[in-house]
Amino acid sequence: MSKKLYVGNLPFTTNEGELRTLFEQYGTVDRVSVITDRETGRPRGFAFVEMAEAAGADSATRGLDGHSVGGRALRVNEATDKTGGAGGGRGPRL
Repeated sequence: MSKKLYVGNLPFTTNEGELRTLFEQYGTVDRVSVITDRETGRPRGFAFVEMAEAAGADSATRGLDGHSVGGRALRVNEATDKTGGAGGGRGPRL
């Protein structure tokens, strides 16, 4: 059963290949998605890594959370699904 991880506090120069190599130390990586800004196309400093096995994902979380990459301490934890949300805003104007 696969597991999706959130990887935050990434250096803006990090690419999918580098993340794949880093996480493959812990198991098979199915997919890596570095999130980019819609308007500029620049990386936003976080990514999602989907690992084939939950045990490998758990090991990667323990091994890489706080690990320094490019002088920044990674934040690695299990990704949570977005739920609900009709899209921000302040509510109705009166």
